[in-house]
Amino acid sequence: MKQEQIIRNTTEFIKKEFANETSGHDWWHIYRVWKDSIELAKQEKCDLFIVEMAALLHDLSDFKFIEKEEGKNKIIAWLKKQELDSEQIERILEVVEDISFKGAESESKIRSREAAVVQDADRLDAIGAVGIARAFAYGGKVGRPLYDPSVKATMHKSFEDYKKHGNSSTVNHFYEKLLLLGDRLNTESAKKVAEKRHKYMEQFLDEFYKEWEGKS
Repeated sequence: MKQEQIIRNTTEFIKKEFANETSGHDWWHIYRVWKDSIELAKQEKCDLFIVEMAALLHDLSDFKFIEKEEGKNKIIAWLKKQELDSEQIERILEVVEDISFKGAESESKIRSREAAVVQDADRLDAIGAVGIARAFAYGGKVGRPLYDPSVKATMHKSFEDYKKHGNSSTVNHFYEKLLLLGDRLNTESAKKVAEKRHKYMEQFLDEFYKEWEGKS
């Protein structure tokens, strides 16, 4: 099966899988990551097919929605249906596994240029105006408060610690993850985009605190 057809098939598959998702991890998030991955890959020496497939499939095994092995098996089943060979399947799975944020004080190692590109694209969509909107959409979905001044942000030391949401707020999530991402990007192209988006989040928080105290 030709790669162009496989990508078209995968696009339609993912559209259906995420049709009713309302947590900020919907088809349009995946679409943006996919398109941004392609743009970033143009600046890197990457296998574009691996990049595109990993970008399209990256949320299919997201721990927030599905058990790791179940998600992994779902990806494998789809890739086998598309007649990919075992090496391609392993490379795509490796990228999908590498891109997740694993906690403020937990190192997120990447093993390939393809993973660097898709990870950057995914992280860019978590910051700036869209990132702010997604953060509050997800917070509402899982029952997080907007903000609670009595609950401090936690710098998670491990992926297991990060996965436990606890009673944190969406505003804390900025300090626990979103404001950290700009310094953890891999490609120069992504870093340039991140500068403006990072500043926008800082401006948003400044205004948020003023309004919270009735000073704006």
